[in-house]
This record gives sequence, C-alpha cells and structure tokens, in this order.
Amino acid sequence: MNIGYYKSPVGIIEIEEEKGKIVGLKFTNCAQVVDNSSEVIGKCEEQLSEYFVGKRKEFELEMVLKGTEFQQKVWREVAKIPYGKTVSYREIAQNVGNEKAVRAVGTAIGRNPIVIIVPCHRVIGTDGSMTGYAYGVELKRKLLDLENGKSCEISV
Repeated sequence: MNIGYYKSPVGIIEIEEEKGKIVGLKFTNCAQVVDNSSEVIGKCEEQLSEYFVGKRKEFELEMVLKGTEFQQKVWREVAKIPYGKTVSYREIAQNVGNEKAVRAVGTAIGRNPIVIIVPCHRVIGTDGSMTGYAYGVELKRKLLDLENGKSCEISV
C-alpha cells in the first residue's frame, strides 16, 4: 500500500493506494507528513487540485470500496450524486431499496472510505439541514459552497 498526503484548501487529505487503485481518501490532522507516493496518488492529487479550483466535477480514478455489501450499495448510490447537487439520506435509502433504512444509510455514509470522490458531503437531512459529516458540518458546508462557486478556504 502507498500513502500520500495532499494539502487542500480545507485541510490535509490522506490518499491510500493499493495495487493501482484508490482505497482510501480521508481528512487527517497528520502532524508529520511522510509521503510514500505513487503514480496513482499523483494523479489523484492532480484531480483534487482541479476539483478545489472548480475545474473538475467528476473524478477519473480507479478505486476499490472496501465495506459490507450494504455499505458498498450505499456508496455506489452516493457516487451518483452530481456535482453541486444534494440528496437526502431518505432518498438514498429509497434508492437502495429500503426506505426505512435511513439510519443505516447514515451509518454507512459516515464510514465512507473515499471522501470527496464518493461525495458523502452531498447528502443532507430531509428538511434540507446540514446534518452529519464525519469531518464536521462546517467542512461539509464549505465543500458544498465550493461546488456552488463560492470560496472554500477555512483555517485548519
């Protein structure tokens, strides 16, 4: 496994690559940045840079989502959410075939191993509220602002 670190406008992102595929993308407070980069990580960093300046709306990276069958189903559904759009947890539950599984969907989304590329920040409460995000609602709001043409810089 290779690990790289990308300094984004909203914090440090750890990128994990295994056998030529992205397997992890998460925000970290890593104080000591050790870079065990690869060509795939470099490509991911380049696409993240394009995303953060508003030039990239879709990622073109091979990835492997490691999780239960249900989690993978939820993450695949989340991956379909278009840039700049939002859907509710309830809509995701309906789309995966179990409208009563809203809490289970929220739990699966909270365990998303590849943030931004699998855009869990685009999932909101049924009432339109900014609920739940593993890295905090402020960061979720900033990512959505970015996708809607607003500045996304925050202090980390």
